[in-house]
Amino acid sequence: MTKISISTTDAGIPVITDPIANSKSSGYLVMVNTGSRDEKKNVLGISHLLEHVVFRSTKTRSSYQMAKEIEGAGGMMNAFTGKEYTGFYGLTINETSDVAKEMVSDILANPLIGDEDTEMEKKIVLQELSMIKNDPGSYIYDLIDETVWKGQELGQGEGGDEDIVANLNYRDLREYYAEKYGIPNFAVFAVGDVDEDETVSWASENFDDMKGKSKPSRKPPTIPKPEYRFVSNSSDHYQIALGFPICESADSEFSMPMSMLSATLGSGTSSRLFQEVREKNALVYSVYSSNLKSTDASYLGMFMSSTQENVEKSLNATSKVVRTFVNEGFEEGELERVKRMVKGEIIRSHESTARRMTAVAREYMLTGKLYTLEKKLSDIDATTEEDIMKIASKVLCSDYLNTVILGEESKELKEPIVIDI
Repeated sequence: MTKISISTTDAGIPVITDPIANSKSSGYLVMVNTGSRDEKKNVLGISHLLEHVVFRSTKTRSSYQMAKEIEGAGGMMNAFTGKEYTGFYGLTINETSDVAKEMVSDILANPLIGDEDTEMEKKIVLQELSMIKNDPGSYIYDLIDETVWKGQELGQGEGGDEDIVANLNYRDLREYYAEKYGIPNFAVFAVGDVDEDETVSWASENFDDMKGKSKPSRKPPTIPKPEYRFVSNSSDHYQIALGFPICESADSEFSMPMSMLSATLGSGTSSRLFQEVREKNALVYSVYSSNLKSTDASYLGMFMSSTQENVEKSLNATSKVVRTFVNEGFEEGELERVKRMVKGEIIRSHESTARRMTAVAREYMLTGKLYTLEKKLSDIDATTEEDIMKIASKVLCSDYLNTVILGEESKELKEPIVIDI
């Protein structure tokens, strides 16, 4: 039975391989240890812009040639920018896995990052940023992030500032690339029909010469004073976000209980929030919770959307759910149901090469550790009601509560709504 493993190239780059028995696909992902959290104020958005520009052209290929090769191999390429990492990956059917490796290494090791490419891609990125602001369901995430980590690097959005992005040039990108893209900021991941020795050899050949880079120096966040924030836009439907932060590492004793707390309150249609706020009272269309993690901090977020007349009612119903849970704890059999629900989601994601690859990579970048499926399921089983109630009493309190309302201008909603947690 093959298992997830970690090796290193001759130059010390971590290479994580996770073979999937009988898989018909192969995925290769390189994570760069830099993101929006690591950007200086005068270049906010540079990580995201650079992620786009490297796809424009390399020393050997245009973007069109790359697209033809990867799609002609039955595959796809993509990338993503986070607060603490940037990822580039290629996925193909197993018979053309060499194409996936070639494409990923080409855009990372050989990008041209020229003037024309930068100016063209800036136009696309600026449209993306504008699109997000016009998509309330996406924009609310940026706003609650900024609010929970107010004035700190962790609150810097992945897309950056539109005015700053508009003034970045190819020299800025080349300087950032030279500083961040290489050892010790690389980690390589291979999932599916993959071979450990072949992956290490590929990574060593293509990335071991990319040395002399600086590792990010990150200041641990602190929990700011709670804030109520109203942001106006043209939508007559209101987005609501609540954020409860905690400054603990992603692999601390609180990590799994925090995830289980989030699942109990707001994962799925059987969750407490969905049943109380939507099903019993019809106050919202959507309501859910999420545990948003970084290396040294996280927050429990609760999200919902409603019409104006239901905003305060929705917040009151949500606070009732939270108070009831903190005061009364779990119902009989509830924790076992939640555990099985979380296990089911993990197992299903584990059967997808793409989802498994990104999950393994993100876990490693956040914790520096590898977790097998068996370990994840074991950790869920080991989490007790006491563990979850301990983190609930620590996090779910008014002293930590941040609230953001996004919607059409409203004098009533600009005034802070008292939320009784």
